[in-house]
Amino acid sequence: MGVYRDVWERSITEPEAFWGEAAKQIDWYREPTIVLDRSKDPIFKWFADGEMNTCFNALDRHVANGRGDSLALIYDSPVSSTKAQYTYRELLDEVSHFAGALRNLGVHHGDRVVIYMPMIPQAAIAMLACARLGAVHSVVFGGFAAHELALRIEDARPKVVVTASCGIEVNRVIEYKPLIDAALEESSHAPSHCIVFQRPEALAQMVAGRDIDWVQAVDRADVAECVPVKATDPLYILYTSGTTGRPKGVVRDNGGHAVALQWSMSNIYDTNPGEVFWAASDVGWVVGHSYIVYAPLLAGCTTIMYEGKPVGTPDAGAYWRVISEYGVKTLFTAPTGFRAIKREDPNGQLLGDYDMSKFRYLFLAGERLDPETYSWASALLGVPVIDHWWQTETGWPIAANHMGLDPMPAKPGSPTVPVAGFDVRIFDETGAQAPTGNEGLIMIKTPLPPGCMSEVWGDKDKFTEAYLSHSPGYYLTGDGGHFDDDGYLFVMGRVDDVINVAGHRLSTGEIEEILAAHPDVAECAVIGVADQLKGQIPRGLVVLKSGVTRSSEEISNELIKRVRDQLGAVVSLRQVDVVAALPKTRSGKVLRKNMRSIADGIDIPVPSTIDNPAILEDLRPILERH
Repeated sequence: MGVYRDVWERSITEPEAFWGEAAKQIDWYREPTIVLDRSKDPIFKWFADGEMNTCFNALDRHVANGRGDSLALIYDSPVSSTKAQYTYRELLDEVSHFAGALRNLGVHHGDRVVIYMPMIPQAAIAMLACARLGAVHSVVFGGFAAHELALRIEDARPKVVVTASCGIEVNRVIEYKPLIDAALEESSHAPSHCIVFQRPEALAQMVAGRDIDWVQAVDRADVAECVPVKATDPLYILYTSGTTGRPKGVVRDNGGHAVALQWSMSNIYDTNPGEVFWAASDVGWVVGHSYIVYAPLLAGCTTIMYEGKPVGTPDAGAYWRVISEYGVKTLFTAPTGFRAIKREDPNGQLLGDYDMSKFRYLFLAGERLDPETYSWASALLGVPVIDHWWQTETGWPIAANHMGLDPMPAKPGSPTVPVAGFDVRIFDETGAQAPTGNEGLIMIKTPLPPGCMSEVWGDKDKFTEAYLSHSPGYYLTGDGGHFDDDGYLFVMGRVDDVINVAGHRLSTGEIEEILAAHPDVAECAVIGVADQLKGQIPRGLVVLKSGVTRSSEEISNELIKRVRDQLGAVVSLRQVDVVAALPKTRSGKVLRKNMRSIADGIDIPVPSTIDNPAILEDLRPILERH
């Protein structure tokens, strides 16, 4: 741990020197002289007077440095039987022309563009084109329903929306255009245009005067060159669920983001120019932003966009086929995918059909990696399996095993040690720092390193209020955990009301709002319970209004359908129980934590403030049945 310890300590004690050196790996129009602006504590700015362009660093500089014929992007879509490859020169040409198309529609520096796309190259092209113009993209996961899309359009107020005619799942085609139309009808903000990429599986009906075909828009466009932007200018907005039930727009800047991701590719992921990196995620999530699109291209690697599943496209050998076919060195995905593979092929027989000789690392994140899945993957693959931990808000790992810097022995259940720049502490309930080995709230001392969120879009005070006010000088992660005697961090899960379903953070508050709106429901609660495949799934409990005579089963089915229609299938709500009452404190707070612990088979003390202990006991057999 000697090399790591020296690097980490320098990043904490000399952050300006440390990150000033890291910034030399990025090309600047104006090199920063102020590495860290501390003048507005607790809001810190990295590379405050620097000017650069993220798209230039991801594409143009590699072409200019003679690597234009190197492979930049591989597209592999078993659900559409489509494959494509782009060199850096070819990808630059596609991005430059689409940036020209956006410019023709009036998109300029600082304007917002909402992108609602499936996992196709055009999604990455649209993101990079926005970055090229200095516009701010906001990608919305294609699985979200129209209402969720409308909320994000209202908040971001985009000049243009970019979409595709459809997304493709294993057994069905999901038409996106009707969802876009419904969202725009619901939203009070009307973008001037909607660019639609038509896929042959479903052609979109176009709205005259507003909708523009992608191919036609590009054919009419000249190439657009990179627009220099301030390092502190926003690159993108990514909405994440919060405990209030309304999404928060996490803002990522340009300069700090590029510096942090460039540093992470070699030091954490040990993946270098020309090597193949595959993040099996979606561009709608932070992993897709950071490690499908930006980080691999900043580092000059080859990145893979995979439109498929770990199982069912066509079988549980899908990941092995992609790794073998393209010579993947590093795979980054969520534990959910490996639990699905294990369920379908528990002995790993399909692995023997593929050449895995170039495969070196499996990185897992997005939810807690259970020791059983870790052990199974380690034994099957014979390569390091690296659990690492981070959040939408940080944009890159908080804790990880630094495979390119100082690899350490793994400990199942631990994402190893804090990453450079992250001064992680554990606080107890009194706000004091907890002793080694004691559980507590995971906090990070400010300033946070480059690459972390800079603000909440449209609400300058929200970042401080939501993340920095719990303990002055510290960032609230919302997760609990502890350090062991060797300095390894163990993250035990969320301590708020946000649940993690297969790596997707979802607010229980959002689900509760939908349940509570049902005319037969008097009150409700949603908790996240452990699930062998997805890590967590939501569980609903509702109390019906007096006089309701309809069957509980009928109402439960209606509630599940309502949530699916309004939030999308990604929520995975499968069980809503009708109960006589909810357990509460005397002040009226519902005891969600206690209900969650019973459902997960964990004993925790019942608070002395409980109003009626019998209610909690009456619920026990219901909660234990899942």
